[in-house]
Amino acid sequence: MEYIEKVLEKLKEWARELVEGLLGPQTHPEVEPIPVPVDDLRRRRKS
Repeated sequence: MEYIEKVLEKLKEWARELVEGLLGPQTHPEVEPIPVPVDDLRRRRKS
């Protein structure tokens, strides 16, 4: 699974470089993902 994540990250990097090469550099930084809260499984089991 870690290998797939590394490959996907490298593909994103190459795609970003390609877009920058064709359209120029980004005018604003890449948006960081917002953390999504996840239900605690222990609480669900008690209910």
